[in-house]
Amino acid sequence: MNKVILTGRITKDPEVRYTTQGIPSVSFTIAVDRGMRDANGNRQADFISCVAWRGQADFISRYIKKGYMLAVDGRIQTRQYQGQDGQMRYVTEVVVENVENMQPRDPNAAPQGYQQPVQNNYQQNTYQGYNNPTYGAPAQGYQPAEAEMPQSFNVDVADDDLPF
Repeated sequence: MNKVILTGRITKDPEVRYTTQGIPSVSFTIAVDRGMRDANGNRQADFISCVAWRGQADFISRYIKKGYMLAVDGRIQTRQYQGQDGQMRYVTEVVVENVENMQPRDPNAAPQGYQQPVQNNYQQNTYQGYNNPTYGAPAQGYQPAEAEMPQSFNVDVADDDLPF
């Protein structure tokens, strides 16, 4: 099995290239933290070369910028080519099958061509996803209008009506 899963920061803005058949590709490097420190207490990182094709390349070129945190899964591939000096060059890289942007969304930034909606009384999320404890929560101090307040139920329930 050849499976690689990496989490790291992209080292420079990706640029999409096209093959002669018009297939998009993007090559990039992510810095992956080793999780340990050197003798001086400095963090160590490995710089992993990656290549993405087609839809993944398009996504990365449009939405990923230098410094963004990415989760990448794919497979390791080795290849060789002859350099201009006649020497054989060997490359080991991760061929990206899936990529996920783990960078928190900037609540002030809007995609190009998108008009920012009128600000409502709900707080903006600082990161995306349903695991966000404030996802969809009203901002502090927010009081719903009277129409949003539930009316109390005037139901008279006797002990004999309860199933337990």
